Amino acid sequence: MQSRTPAGRTGRPRSAAADTAILAATRAALVELGWSKLTLGDVAARAGVAKTTLYRRWAGKNELVVDAVAELFDELRLPDRGTLAGDVEGVVAQFAAILARPEARSGLMAVVAESTRDEALRERIRGSIVERQKRLVVEGRARAQRRGELPPETDPGESARTVDLIFDMVAGSVVHRSLVSAEPVDEEWVRGLTRVLLLGLAGAAAADTGQREGPVREGEDGKGQGGKGQGGKGQGGKGQGDADAT
Repeated sequence: MQSRTPAGRTGRPRSAAADTAILAATRAALVELGWSKLTLGDVAARAGVAKTTLYRRWAGKNELVVDAVAELFDELRLPDRGTLAGDVEGVVAQFAAILARPEARSGLMAVVAESTRDEALRERIRGSIVERQKRLVVEGRARAQRRGELPPETDPGESARTVDLIFDMVAGSVVHRSLVSAEPVDEEWVRGLTRVLLLGLAGAAAADTGQREGPVREGEDGKGQGGKGQGGKGQGGKGQGDADAT
């Protein structure tokens, strides 16, 4: 777990075990009590530490809850499935699974709601959650470039803007689907999101159409059928003539 000691504070080395217990207690309290009723005293009691231990680490509830939520997203790993599409689908599924956990859902929605009135909290969310998880996009693009699936980018500024855009598209889509629409993030939805991300709207629509229609087999096009029908009609006429002659 990354150290989150506020800058400028000194003293005894932090205990990783205490940090883990405090952040886990914070998430449990969020689920049980909600944002408004959560207090640092309650978290300290659940974690089995003194309140002063919390105040040495976090300035207040906002910072504590952000770090408790951020720790969950640090669990995300980019799988290596052999293709860019497979890698994207894998990390999207992981992200959705984390958001399905009550402590992640309640914690993230609480801090986002509070951040609309607190610019400092919004900055902490950016630094502790958003910027840290952009590592997945950077890693995924670099791997795809090594495979030859994506062209290299030589302009650092353009590369950073691309990373921002990809992260916003993926994270925004999954958060909206999971927490706002409350719809399932199933395999079909994950594949659809990945197609749109990699191919664009027009490319994804063309791919879907091709999958539904499948390849046209010889003799199944309209002209071939029409020709056969005409021939059949001629054969019918011949048969009638033979019957009349008889």
